Amino acid sequence: MTLNTKVREEEHKKVADVVFDFDNAELLEESNKPEAKLKPGIMKLKDIQKSYSKGKKVLENINLEIRKGEFVSIIGPSGAGKSTLLRLMNKMIEPSEGSIHFEDKDIIPMKGKQLRKVRTDIGMVFQHYNLVERLTVFENVLHGLLGNKNPIQGIFSLYTEEEKQSAIDIITELGIEEHMYKQCNALSGGQKQRVGIARALIQEPKIILCDEPIASLDPNASQTIMKYLHNICKDRGITIIVNLHQIEIAKLYAERIIGLNNGKVVCDKLTNQLSDEEIHQIYGSGIDEIIM
Repeated sequence: MTLNTKVREEEHKKVADVVFDFDNAELLEESNKPEAKLKPGIMKLKDIQKSYSKGKKVLENINLEIRKGEFVSIIGPSGAGKSTLLRLMNKMIEPSEGSIHFEDKDIIPMKGKQLRKVRTDIGMVFQHYNLVERLTVFENVLHGLLGNKNPIQGIFSLYTEEEKQSAIDIITELGIEEHMYKQCNALSGGQKQRVGIARALIQEPKIILCDEPIASLDPNASQTIMKYLHNICKDRGITIIVNLHQIEIAKLYAERIIGLNNGKVVCDKLTNQLSDEEIHQIYGSGIDEIIM
């Protein structure tokens, strides 16, 4: 083991060993700091409706503008429509009505190469990781580049040396370099989620959508994941949108909180403006079940 690797391991251990501390003054001050100037918009959802069978509305009258470099948390009870909303944002599913503009372009009619380009700009991190378990960490991270490859390059996993080095650098940044050539089925949940983040990062996205990224993790691993996402937003200027159940975690890391209930936006506030009354409006009688 080299000296540099040992130093990095010690640094990552310090991050991983922390416990939840909601009195973390530095994070709270940063996430709650009012913006002197509004950031430019990057995504706009207008009059979004989403219905499934028998006309049941999953989302209703959604109007939101997401800004560049924001860290946004979407909170709400189970069944509120949080995951559906995230999947609409990169057109994994389509709305029943309304429009979604990404960088002033409507993504709803997009298909083929144009849609693949948008999905490269909008990374996705999943609750259950969506990794190929029999492949290595290195191979899974490189899969984030498949949207930029032609079919032949994709089938034969043809990557440039520059792309391979980028994967190594990102894996190292996320503190999982010692697992680089392990199959993902040998990793812990927190390590798998870092692979998922690395796979999204290698796309060089402008937005990363995170669907309940810590729901399956223990508190220490959850804290590690949230700190990495926070640093990615702060250091790289990438917009982060995270679905969360844990209110206190959302309040600690997000600068803006959007509350969903029964498919509707019932609250959209800067974190430091969110009141207890509004939290109860979002969750109703189930509030005690989701407070850590």
